[in-house]
Amino acid sequence: MIIVFTGNGKGKTTASLGQMMRLVGQDRKAIMFQFIKGPWISGEDKFLEKNSQFKGTWEIHKGGKGFVGILGDTLPFQEHKEAAQETLKNAKNAIQSGTWDLIVLDEVNVAVDLTLIEAPRVMEMLQDLPMERFVILSGRNAPQEFIDRADLATEMRELKHPYQNGELALKGVEF
Repeated sequence: MIIVFTGNGKGKTTASLGQMMRLVGQDRKAIMFQFIKGPWISGEDKFLEKNSQFKGTWEIHKGGKGFVGILGDTLPFQEHKEAAQETLKNAKNAIQSGTWDLIVLDEVNVAVDLTLIEAPRVMEMLQDLPMERFVILSGRNAPQEFIDRADLATEMRELKHPYQNGELALKGVEF
């Protein structure tokens, strides 16, 4: 099953984490590959650190180098691109391994939108996906081909956000 979480509103990664939690609660395994988020420590990282009983059943791999071209990013575009392509390769290996029941490609839609990776390479990974395996494609600006291929697609739409009033990301809410 392929799930797409997209849209300009908050909640795509959060929904993905919730789906991971539900699946792990059913004695299955979930892994997340983050295509954009950088090395900073998030709330979900701290949760996993404090709850070692989930080790081996729930993993998060940060493959991104951080924000691309915004918020003080000084890395060459090529460095972001190489990191995203390596993350895609690792995600493909996870899908093919059969070890994981849920594979989350967090912000893969953004990586495609920014031309860090190509949509056809993602689509190729999804061919012949067994029905008992789930893949979530999250991030703004999902390509139409991802939505068309999805079994379930949800658009998170921003109605109101503290950022509109000059507030930066809120600890515990957005990271």
